[in-house]
Amino acid sequence: MKDSYRCVYHFTAPDGWKNDPQRPIFLNGRYHYYYLYNADYPRATGTAWRLATTTDNVTFHDEGVAIPKHTQPNGDVWSGSLVVDEDDSGGFGPGAVIALATQPDHAGADGRQAQFLWHSTDGGKTFQHYSDQPVLPNPSQEDFRDPKIIRDDARRAWIVLIAEGDHIGFYRSTDLKRWEPLSRFATAGIGILECPDLFRIQSTDGTSKWILGASADGRPAGLPNTFAYWTGTFDGVRFHADAAQPQWLDHGHDWYAAVTWEHRSGGDADPQTRLAVAWMNNWAYPDTTPTWEHDGFNGTDSVVRELRLHQQPDGTYRLHSRPVRSLDTLVTNTIHLPDAYVESQHRLGFQATAYEISTTIRWTGPAHVGLHLRTSTDGTRHATVGVRDGHVYTSRRHTGRPDSTGRHLDSHSPLADGQTEVRLRILIDRTTMEVFVDDGRHVHSNQIFPQPADTGVTLFSEGTPARFTHTVIREIGERDPRGCTA
Repeated sequence: MKDSYRCVYHFTAPDGWKNDPQRPIFLNGRYHYYYLYNADYPRATGTAWRLATTTDNVTFHDEGVAIPKHTQPNGDVWSGSLVVDEDDSGGFGPGAVIALATQPDHAGADGRQAQFLWHSTDGGKTFQHYSDQPVLPNPSQEDFRDPKIIRDDARRAWIVLIAEGDHIGFYRSTDLKRWEPLSRFATAGIGILECPDLFRIQSTDGTSKWILGASADGRPAGLPNTFAYWTGTFDGVRFHADAAQPQWLDHGHDWYAAVTWEHRSGGDADPQTRLAVAWMNNWAYPDTTPTWEHDGFNGTDSVVRELRLHQQPDGTYRLHSRPVRSLDTLVTNTIHLPDAYVESQHRLGFQATAYEISTTIRWTGPAHVGLHLRTSTDGTRHATVGVRDGHVYTSRRHTGRPDSTGRHLDSHSPLADGQTEVRLRILIDRTTMEVFVDDGRHVHSNQIFPQPADTGVTLFSEGTPARFTHTVIREIGERDPRGCTA
């Protein structure tokens, strides 16, 4: 495994290709996680749904393909979502697993995107298609995809969200087969939406908010190309946003097609915590990765996150992120470093490819301070997490990277006015860097492709001295080399 680029503690496809996660469901004591999978990559396109199960959202067990591609006239199966139909509203039996997924409607609409129903009566292991005809046909739209189902218990109905270009459409059903339109939520300046999401979460101050989100592209306006979200209210028909402009759950380049789901503790859902995961890639450079050449796969996820809603000093609400706490079970060694006063560079006596490093940095005056990670012996190659010009930034311009155009090298998120201290928690794996800023108020997720021998860590400060305190390194152990199979 010396030259392997397969991540140590991130979910990876066992082979072939993976992209969009499908929202996990909790069934029989385990989370069932489905994702788009192509065993024929790169010879042929098209995706199936492959299943992995987990009890802790850290160690996943491969269960094989659950919804195959090209087994009915509409071809491959794209993104959608699943629910457990406890009350048998769909007529497939109590507890049947129902999936709505986008497919090209070859039978009735010249291949336009439409929503098709699949059902499982064996606990989500295998699915049968309900009909060659869509249960939610395309209403003459170019973009009509990624159905996300939620249960509206107050009205004893199902709600589905559909990505419709720069709108999100809302539809309602009582049986998961016949759907009526309710409303549309319009956006502007963030491109074509994909993979919408809607959930209710209780803030740490006790206030409950609805969150509407979608993967979006704000790059033309200098915004992220990740997960945009709005806080607001939902009345069963229409979502009412607290503000027109969205917030962003990640400021990096590689946190796309995100899904969220309930965090269960002892069987009950935690009203203050939501789990989330995303595909760590970008459609600007999806095929640029050494994992295919070295390890025979292309497809890596972020770590699973815990989301919590916090009220901000200005009275608004923001989702904060932190790595799922069960990641602690993979920690093999913890190193507490002494405080360091850095005036130029300070190379640590530590080398690794899979670890977490946390530190608090304090500075005075104009500052350029931070850490070089996955550093080469001569210091010329490295990924960087730093503070400069009132922002936290990440950079992969001096290490192996997926983007050869130079347009996706750095990412930025703002600090508060006058802020002279920042807390960083950084997760490093063989091809990933995830940076949690100030207890997860902002996050940067990026692919990096360092050479396997580049394993150093250097603290740096330019222009003003900086103090690094409460610095802790936690090494994270190997898992099965097949990635998602434990």
